[in-house]
Amino acid sequence: MDLSGITATESSALGAAAGLPTQALDKTAFMELLVAQLQNQDPLEPASNEEFIGQLASFSSLEQLENLNDNFMTMVLLNQSNALLGQMTEGSALIGQSVSWLDPTTGEGGTGVVESVKIIDGTAFLNLGGEDVALIDVTEVLGAGADEPPAGDEGGDEGGEEA
Repeated sequence: MDLSGITATESSALGAAAGLPTQALDKTAFMELLVAQLQNQDPLEPASNEEFIGQLASFSSLEQLENLNDNFMTMVLLNQSNALLGQMTEGSALIGQSVSWLDPTTGEGGTGVVESVKIIDGTAFLNLGGEDVALIDVTEVLGAGADEPPAGDEGGDEGGEEA
């Protein structure tokens, strides 16, 4: 019988060979087993209180581990989202700026004015005259774009002339 979504791993393959179940139990299955054990125990020899306390402690630990895992996964997703937002912010600050870049795989580089920013597969790319360049490949920010004079450079001096 082929079950989709279940894959064999080394430990589950060993469990299957020993006749053990291959799926992990979640907290619902654990609680169902505990209730079934209570319903089907021998009334003349009931399970001891210590056994039930141990099982309840195991159930509590399982539930706490699942909650910890859920919180950890939420934190990982939030961290990824923050990283993408950071890349987008850094890239958008470069719009209108002239930058130099160097492609580490080809050794080719160039200079251009950043026109836009986009995220592709989790990486920020700058659009420089129709060419997409990874933000990480930028080696230098040269300042305002080639079409604009640098801020404060109006052709005059900044009060540095001698009288």
